[in-house]
Amino acid sequence: MSELEAMLTRYAIERELIKFARGMDARDWAGLAAILTEDATADYGQGDLHGPDAIVGVIRSYLEVCGPTQHLLGNLLVEQDGDTALSHCYVCDTHLGLGANADLNFRTLGDYHDTWKLIGGRWRLADRRKDNKGFVGTMDVFAKPA
Repeated sequence: MSELEAMLTRYAIERELIKFARGMDARDWAGLAAILTEDATADYGQGDLHGPDAIVGVIRSYLEVCGPTQHLLGNLLVEQDGDTALSHCYVCDTHLGLGANADLNFRTLGDYHDTWKLIGGRWRLADRRKDNKGFVGTMDVFAKPA
């Protein structure tokens, strides 16, 4: 693979990562599902999830009960092998409370370890593993406000 091909792959995967992060913050559930393969798997630290409906469903169950969120990504590495690629990047996500929980917040520091498949000329997320390195705040930010 040429250096140009490697750069184009990294750029395409970076765009999909950004669209996924921004999709979570915008609560764009259909947009998230469109980035995933039909047989996607994920583990956000609570066990394996199978398929876009399960993955988006878990994300949605947390984000629909909290206030604004921001998922920031950095230090991206991408390695391509044919129609498959691996990416690793830092994630720092902030979740603010809603309503009676407005004074609460919860943040994680971690890494996304992702596997991508090139399908129809587009990189799609086939597997995500989140390695949480640290937590700040309280998970009570995800409790439904009274």
